[in-house]
Formats: sequence, C-alpha cells, structure tokens
Amino acid sequence: MHDTHHENTEELYDQYVLRNYGKAPLTLVRGDGVYVWDDEGTRYLDFGSGIAVSALGHAHPAWVAAVREQIHRLTHVSNLYRTRNQGRLAKTLAGKCGPGRVFFCNSGAEANEALIKLSRLHGNRKAGEEGKCYKVVTAENGFHGRTFGGMSATGQEKIRKGYAPLVPGFSFGKLNDLESFERLVDEETSAVFLESIQGEGGIHSCTPEFLKGIRELCDRKGVLMLLDEVQCGMGRTGRFFAYEKAAIRPDAVGMAKGLGSGFPIGAVWVHEDFADLFTPGSHGTTFGGTPLACAAGLATLYVIERDRLMENVRENTPGWMKELNAMKEAFPDTVLSVRGEGYMVGVQLATDAAPMVAALRRHGMLAVPASGNVIRLLPPLIAGKDDLSRSVEIFRAALADPE
Repeated sequence: MHDTHHENTEELYDQYVLRNYGKAPLTLVRGDGVYVWDDEGTRYLDFGSGIAVSALGHAHPAWVAAVREQIHRLTHVSNLYRTRNQGRLAKTLAGKCGPGRVFFCNSGAEANEALIKLSRLHGNRKAGEEGKCYKVVTAENGFHGRTFGGMSATGQEKIRKGYAPLVPGFSFGKLNDLESFERLVDEETSAVFLESIQGEGGIHSCTPEFLKGIRELCDRKGVLMLLDEVQCGMGRTGRFFAYEKAAIRPDAVGMAKGLGSGFPIGAVWVHEDFADLFTPGSHGTTFGGTPLACAAGLATLYVIERDRLMENVRENTPGWMKELNAMKEAFPDTVLSVRGEGYMVGVQLATDAAPMVAALRRHGMLAVPASGNVIRLLPPLIAGKDDLSRSVEIFRAALADPE
C-alpha cells in the first residue's frame, strides 16, 4: 500500500508534469552517501548518480556546508558584475585544462551549444568574408544534448526524430576510425566534436591513438578539436578529464554534470589561442556561473582533491572490473560484454536493458540504461571497494532472479 505522500506525488506527476519521460517508478525523498531512499523507506545503492552528476554522493557534509554558507551570503547577481567564486572556479578549471578562459552556463547541453558557436566563430574567421566554413564532424552514436545544435551534432536517430529540419553542416564519422574522419574533414570544416567516452551511446571510449590522430588531423587542417567531457569528466575515469589518457590538449572542452555534484552548472574552457573569438555581446547567460553554482563547483573540486577521489577510482576500478567480468562469465547468455573506464562502466546485455534496470531496482540498486541493451553503472566517486562489490552482488541477484 502506498502512503499519502507517494499517492500525492504520483498524482501530481500524472496531472501536471509533461510526459517527455516515461512514468517514474519511485518517489525518492532522501540521500546519504552512496544511498537514496524512497517514500516507503526502501534503500537503494545509487549507481546512477543522477546520470553521473552526484560525484560526491548525496548530502556530502563539505558540499552542504559550502552551499549553505553561500546561500546566506549571495546567490545571484547576473554576469553584469564580478563575483569571487566565479573567478576562483575559472582559475581552478584553467589549471586543469591549460592556458585559456572559461565560460559558465547551467548544463551540458548549454556547454555544447557554446562549443558549436565557437566552431562557427572560428570557421568565419578562418574563411573570411568570401568563404564558407561551418561544417562540424562528429561521431556516429554520439550524444551532445537536446538543443537544436546538440541534436544536430548527435548521431542517433532516436534523439533527432521528429525535429527536422535540424541545423545544417553536421556529418558523422565512425568512432576510432581515423580514416572516416579524414574523409569528412574538408576546406569547409570548422571543427571535429567528440565525446571522449560516449555515454548515452553505450559506453564507447575513444582510444588514445584515435584522439592523438584527431589532434594531428585538426592541426593539419586548421580546424578546432572540441571535446565533450560532460559525462566522462570531473574525475569519473580516475583522471580529471578522460582525454588525458592520450596526452593531448583539445582546443575547447565542455563540462557539466559532476562539476557541481548535484547543483546545476556547466562550463566551457577555451584555449588561449581561440578565447578571443568570443567578444562582448557574442554569447551570454542569465544564470551561468552564479555565486551559488560556483560555490558548489568549488566545493566539489576541493573534496575531489582533498579526499583523493580520483586515486580512489583508479585504485578500486581493477578489482571491480574483475568482479564484473566474473559475473559475465557466470551469465554468458545474458551478459555480452563489460566495458568502460573507471567509474563509467557499461554492461551490455543480450536483450533490452529496461527489464534489467527494473530488476536491479527491485534488488536494491539504481542504474541507468543506454543504447537499448546497455546498463550504465555510474557510482559516486566516493564509492569504496565494498560499495562496488555490493553492486556486483545485486547485479548477480538480478540476473539470477530477473522477475
């Protein structure tokens, strides 16, 4: 029997919330660390992390204290004025990326939209008044958000369907196939735009060799190398950015999700060679980089460094992957593959992912589907060895008893 709070919330959703999502199975009311609770008191291991957002887990004391203190001090003033937190966070992110400048927004989609606008500015400067240079080459099966620019850059028909005509100029190469990108990059191309690890597309990583090849191709052709680290960045792979494994530096990086560990914030870093493309009035946002959002971002990055959370990910990943692969061996007819880096793992099934997501939930764990038959496991960066082992125990139980 559902209690009154659950019935009321469900009824409110049924009557008033736009149905662009399917019917939600739970009403979540509380979180602490790696766990969340529903309104009936049931506890779940949260290995979805709000789709790779809750980097510090739920209600982390240092994060809560920083946000609470900032709420009492100053929440919003617009970007017509300077605020200390935005300056500090910009400096911190530039320290992670390299010489350049940072633009703050509210989401990954907005960060990617800014990257697309940067590519147009670069193309127009490169081509001059008489030329035409606006094309962007992205990857098949990628995902860059649900704005018109983001959808146009997304190589998945399910995302694009129903919204034609989309923004022109986008083409799609095969991930990790450098030759396919070389064929698509021409004199009218302004940028190559990639996720370092495809998340929504089912956890497919760019190889270091591919990233290095794209960097060389972009240098040779005079086009921007733009990387979407919205889901795979912020320490999720054990490095601050997933592209660092290739020892390259992109020309601009989009980030969001884990940057605020639950508070909406997005950011774009642009290399100093191209930062002057954005001039006063060329782009803007009302809510981007508020003192409150930047307080959440600063607290997140502080805890990641203080508590050595990237080291935590690197140390615990090999054992977790070993356990997950043993699970695959135990259920070879159901589990086709296990892939990923750090705390960004995809378990590919022989059947559609949705029933297994429901089975995992019944057994006490929240996970996220991707690309039809993939289960994404995206634990908070605070998750320890025991939490990871518990996730495999639950997954094994769900595979053994899926109904």
